[in-house]
Amino acid sequence: MKYTFVIFSIFSIFTTMAQTLKPNAPLAHTFSIVARDAKTGEMAVAVQSHWFSVGTAVSWGEAGVGVVATQSFVNKSFGIRGLELLKQEKSPQQALNILLNEDEGREFRQVAILDNQGRVATHTGSSCIDFAGHANGENFSVQANMMLNDKVVSAMELAWKANNEMRLAERMVAVLQAAQNAGGDIRGKQSAALMIVAAEATKEPWNDKVLDLRVDDSENPIRELERLLTVFRAYEYMNQGDLYVEKNEMKSAMDAYNAAMKMFPENLEMQYWTAITLANDKQLEAASKMLQSIYKKDANWRELTRRLPKVGLLNVLEKDLKMLLK
Repeated sequence: MKYTFVIFSIFSIFTTMAQTLKPNAPLAHTFSIVARDAKTGEMAVAVQSHWFSVGTAVSWGEAGVGVVATQSFVNKSFGIRGLELLKQEKSPQQALNILLNEDEGREFRQVAILDNQGRVATHTGSSCIDFAGHANGENFSVQANMMLNDKVVSAMELAWKANNEMRLAERMVAVLQAAQNAGGDIRGKQSAALMIVAAEATKEPWNDKVLDLRVDDSENPIRELERLLTVFRAYEYMNQGDLYVEKNEMKSAMDAYNAAMKMFPENLEMQYWTAITLANDKQLEAASKMLQSIYKKDANWRELTRRLPKVGLLNVLEKDLKMLLK
């Protein structure tokens, strides 16, 4: 009978909360950071939680406008509506006040808003689960709820301030790692996300999101996020190499390709396009040597080589093509 009463009491609590909050509100108890790079103006959100696909609920941003992290018992509308209020030239604090005033579940919410000037506003509701809190300043805000201890927020703030020489993406990951090292989510780890938007909007909004990485389900999501960031940097080098090829600056192209392969040595595609670039630069022996190694690991790359001349991506004589295919 006692157990029945306990179960009924718990059910009553969550029923009451469901009536107060939006139905189906995701329970994204978590730690996060919103921040702006003072040098580039880029703005970012990074988050980790013991909750599946946390980045789809917590992280919101728009180039030239700002970023929002909405968490605890999440009100997802805070993301889109918060950004829209910033576009109406509301300050982060004004935007936050409007959102909270219209939300009966405000005491269960945790939200941070940062605009393109680096101004921030943060709210941690009184009904957020301990340990919960936030700290903010110019260009950043860190916030956390349902943490193992009360050290997490201060560890995040310290990590942000101590790593100001890092690039924004790496700095954000360092803050997440500091939070985890300090204790993190009392439930453990599951997902993480990192999003960066440009300082200014362009006429090509599809290019305004600088970075968008998500780890939806992992035993160590921050480590996986860090790995993905390394892969992203490697592909940045590959893209730089491609631009140098277009300008016929082959030495610079090869320097960029080699930097990419050094960061991601097991990636066959990076090796392959480097080899094709060598072939197009008439360095056929070096290209052939690389290609033979690639073919041994996956013969499909040989067939791809056969198809490239037709579309102008491999410009060699017929006899040289045969050498590259052998």
